[in-house]
Amino acid sequence: MFLVTPAIRSLAIETNAAVLERVRTFADFNPENDPSGEHDFGAIELEVEIYFFKIDYYAPDMQSGSDDPADPTKTVRVLTIMRADEY
Repeated sequence: MFLVTPAIRSLAIETNAAVLERVRTFADFNPENDPSGEHDFGAIELEVEIYFFKIDYYAPDMQSGSDDPADPTKTVRVLTIMRADEY
């Protein structure tokens, strides 16, 4: 599942597509943008704007965090894409 914030939805279709593609192909994890080493957060720059993406791990009922994020039967992963100032 993935969510985009209002700022992402309001982008021109070409910019929106470019942000989604940059998130999809992101591989530049480093201590600055991934301090926990979990590859669940990243930052990209596009047209002088900074965008973040974050993966959260919820229990199947979506009411709390997952007890075991590594177990797909106990976890719903949600990717959120936002402009940096929305974080």
